[in-house]
Amino acid sequence: MKLFHSPASPYVRKVMVAAWERGVQDQIEILASAAGPIQRDATIVAINSTGKVPCAITPSNRPLFDSRVITQYVDQLTATGTSIYPGQNRFDILTLEALADSLLDACLLCRYEEVTRPADKYWEDWYNGQMEKIDSGLDDLETDWFDLVASDHFHAGAIATACFLGYLDFRFPTKDWRSAHPKLSQWFSDVSDRPSMQETFPKG
Repeated sequence: MKLFHSPASPYVRKVMVAAWERGVQDQIEILASAAGPIQRDATIVAINSTGKVPCAITPSNRPLFDSRVITQYVDQLTATGTSIYPGQNRFDILTLEALADSLLDACLLCRYEEVTRPADKYWEDWYNGQMEKIDSGLDDLETDWFDLVASDHFHAGAIATACFLGYLDFRFPTKDWRSAHPKLSQWFSDVSDRPSMQETFPKG
């Protein structure tokens, strides 16, 4: 499998964490990309009309996107070990993954508001509205979803949650989310020591 890659993308990180957890990272050929919210990479657009990463190409030249599709493909590249989408909790795990991805979407909108929008067009209410989504999502992860997040198996929903928290630290280092979410904070500290998280730390 080939994968258009961006070293700072939390969605690309999700795919690569999944690959490390399943032991198939060596089956992925990394393709450089210049994807961005304004200037798109024509090479990616030719395969995925949105121009977003991650975008994968299978050995049969089929395109795969977005990250939730690619992680499921990665999961089935091997029949050994435990699936990151175990059948008994599959839909709960998929919903948790969707929640974490939605929180990442809000993070990216805040990031774009800060770094891509001209200063005279900055919309504070928009930024604050996205941060409110992040805060309510953190509360939900600390309470209603925590048992699934912190289950013994580092499944796809937990991977997505870890990548969301990692991106929050990476792009919003002054945001103190830990004080009000001690269980989530300790869990994230523990899973951050996993080789899959260490090997995919964001850059740029």
